[in-house]
Amino acid sequence: MRNTIFLFALCALSACTAKVPSAHVWLTSEAGDKCAEKEAVVFRQGTAENAIVINPSETRQTIDGFGGSLTESSAFVLACLPAEKRQAVLEELYGENGANFSMSRTQIGASDFSVEGKYSLAEEDGDVEMLSFSLNRDKEGFSKTQYPQIQDEHYDLYHLMKDVWEIKQSQTDKEYRIVANTWTAPAWMKENKKYYERENGFHRGGALLPEYYDAYALYLAKYVEAWKAEGVDIWALTPVNEPMGNDGGWESMDFWPAVEAEFIGQYMRPRLDESGFQDVKILGFDQNIFEMGPYTAAIYGDSLANAATAGMAVHWYGSTIDCFPNVLDSVHALYPDKTILHTEGCIDNLGCEPWDGVTDPVGFKESGWFNNDAFWWNKVATDWAYSTRWAGDTHPKYAGVHRYARYIIEGMNHWLTGFIDWNIVLDSIGGPNHVNNFAAAPVMIDYENENIYYTPYYFVLKQFSRSMRPGDVVLSLDSQLSALSSQLFLCATKNAEGQIAVNILNTGEATSFPLQIGEYCATVDMPANSVETILVKL
Repeated sequence: MRNTIFLFALCALSACTAKVPSAHVWLTSEAGDKCAEKEAVVFRQGTAENAIVINPSETRQTIDGFGGSLTESSAFVLACLPAEKRQAVLEELYGENGANFSMSRTQIGASDFSVEGKYSLAEEDGDVEMLSFSLNRDKEGFSKTQYPQIQDEHYDLYHLMKDVWEIKQSQTDKEYRIVANTWTAPAWMKENKKYYERENGFHRGGALLPEYYDAYALYLAKYVEAWKAEGVDIWALTPVNEPMGNDGGWESMDFWPAVEAEFIGQYMRPRLDESGFQDVKILGFDQNIFEMGPYTAAIYGDSLANAATAGMAVHWYGSTIDCFPNVLDSVHALYPDKTILHTEGCIDNLGCEPWDGVTDPVGFKESGWFNNDAFWWNKVATDWAYSTRWAGDTHPKYAGVHRYARYIIEGMNHWLTGFIDWNIVLDSIGGPNHVNNFAAAPVMIDYENENIYYTPYYFVLKQFSRSMRPGDVVLSLDSQLSALSSQLFLCATKNAEGQIAVNILNTGEATSFPLQIGEYCATVDMPANSVETILVKL
């Protein structure tokens, strides 16, 4: 017998019973639906009891968009495909007939998701004027002699960036925003003269020397300038990825709150403005939500940094089940004119128990996730903190689809303006990664047989991206939602034409519930373990 959470009444019709246009429905589910169009939901004028209520007139934040990150590792995997298959993947990700992603994040210099790592775009020691700055390192391609799996030796991060830009510029909807950031300044600017240290049990990134604050700001401005010359616009920069460090496990740089505030206000913003990039946004922080407080206090508490910063970039690695709504709400309440944009999150362990991918990367494949949709719908994934004692109940096993959909839906209800996934494409073990820090991506490719696997959570991101576009606004919900169900999560948005998108996650068995939008109501059926998108104009 089907489990139904809500005891509800049918819509109580008012004197006027005229139907309004039906709502289009798309579904991704454990049963096998992948952005499948389903039978329309019909709304009628009237009032439903015990309904989830959406008020179309109560608008909240404006959406920046959805997307994934363009990394050297993604470029490497795509270089292992024939050109026509590579283009088909990119069209599916960024084209109008695919997910139509409207945002990307990309690396300035090396990250852990570089093939070999330990490089910058200005390697000449002491070059404070950035005369040696060049994008050439991102144009080198990959040698087939060194990497026999490569099919196109000339394909690289540069060409990936260009290909995605050209796809977006060729379509009617040209809305596309790139966030760029470093994992570290060039090593010669740092007190330890290293990209990171991982020796004899001693791990650290190292700090930027004060005498190079201005040179590093110029380095970032030169990156924007170089891509502008290539016809590509950078929408926003962050001062550095994960300024609190990643335990020095790969490219990183310590950038404490007061230092980041000083750097943004006195060096980064002035250099961008002097270079003619007044419209390029600066987003601070760029690490886990729950650790954001000291950075918002320091940056927004500094008059120059406050004026220079559009908002905060955040990650999700503080928990596998929580988007820390209280933190998001408190930051928004204190700084309502500032944005909060999610710039990185991924499934970083793929079910290895304990977190042993660094010693046995094949374990990822053996965990059964590749071409196995069931893996993504059930609580078998673990993360970096799963086996630690201090993590407590914040890092349990989880279902990958649930983590993505719940985090995004809850985040939208608590002031996030968008979501950028980590690598858009990785190989069949979650790499390449030059320090074996393997992870999942929306699209995973076994290049040995050119098997392209679109994970279930890719189709969830596709539904979200297509239904919540840049410029849309988030709508307020009735606060009873969380009290009514522990398995349903819902957010609603509205575009400029008045069309409303309702995105719903059901983590349990099949259920139905009444939905009220303004003067209209409908009964919504949710299959088990599914994500549903409803589009309606009332």
